[in-house]
Amino acid sequence: MKVSGILATKTGGVITAHPDQQIREAATMMAKHNIGSIVVVNQAGELVGILSERDIVRKAVTHDHVFDMPISDVMTQNVVTALPQDDLMSVAHTMTERRFRHMPILNADRELMGMISIGDVLKAQRDKYRGEIDTLETQLMADDA
Repeated sequence: MKVSGILATKTGGVITAHPDQQIREAATMMAKHNIGSIVVVNQAGELVGILSERDIVRKAVTHDHVFDMPISDVMTQNVVTALPQDDLMSVAHTMTERRFRHMPILNADRELMGMISIGDVLKAQRDKYRGEIDTLETQLMADDA
């Protein structure tokens, strides 16, 4: 299975923010959309970072006024991304080994296409296995008949 399979099932666009916006604005967007991270883009719409709930919590431990800080002071700048044609198990391995839960998907021109979460990956795997189990059960029942 490829990353593009997950992107095809997702509705709505990617929630983005700009580096100069306050963390308070980003947290409000996360809460409103029930998401755990936001892609940070510059004025040209190019990926410059990602901001997760974890990023905010880690900064809050050392800074009392984290919600007044600009996103650029808190976001992760070295973002690991994937392409739509990437193998889903390879992406899952990267996310697990690098210990992050959200991965922006870029096309060959480095334009933002979407975002997948480890939950999306697990759901796709579950659905794939459920389909394989259903097929095997159908074959077994046909063999018994």
